[in-house]
Amino acid sequence: MSFVSVGKENSGSIDLYYEDHGAGKPVVLIHGYPLSGASWEKQVPVLLDAGFRVITYDRRGFGNSSKPTTGYNYDTFADDLHKLVNHLKLRDFSLVGFSMGGGEIARYFGKHGSKGIKKAVFIGAVPPFLLKTQDNPQGVDQDVFDGIQKAVSTDRYAFFTEFFKNFFNTDVLMGKRVSEETVKACWNLAATASAKASYDCVPTWHEDFRKDSIPN
Repeated sequence: MSFVSVGKENSGSIDLYYEDHGAGKPVVLIHGYPLSGASWEKQVPVLLDAGFRVITYDRRGFGNSSKPTTGYNYDTFADDLHKLVNHLKLRDFSLVGFSMGGGEIARYFGKHGSKGIKKAVFIGAVPPFLLKTQDNPQGVDQDVFDGIQKAVSTDRYAFFTEFFKNFFNTDVLMGKRVSEETVKACWNLAATASAKASYDCVPTWHEDFRKDSIPN
């Protein structure tokens, strides 16, 4: 198992678990909530067959990475990604972010620039800004995020069950495009996340990325 240290909490190291496979131009895949790098299992072999070097990693608090009580914000997530990029000495690489993973990319550009990055791909991502405000009237009400956070704190396992029903649209797609076993596997993966990360990440979904500079 491969890890990179991204910080410390008290006497312990905060380590990110990553996998690095193949050769060619590097592609870094950044997962969504509440999963881990393992959620890219369908995409990794396709990219490898296409001749890419494929890197996945688990966000702090999720998967096999350390589960600290601090750092669940996009400034820290982007710094974590930057440390992984530097650790692997990546050049001419692409970033692909799904859902929460898109936030890492946007904030990475805002904090660390675009040096060495060839492409950036946002898939169903949280940027640029999801919260309903006076200058973003089409956004989502704060009450929605508050309700999600309350559900996570009350019984996150029950929340994950409902989350994946909606995530996979199981009332329509179960047995057609997704299996019951896949949904269970995702639930099991989500259950391994830290309770603190599961709770603290919810407000990051409405982070305002509109001032983060993304190159043309």
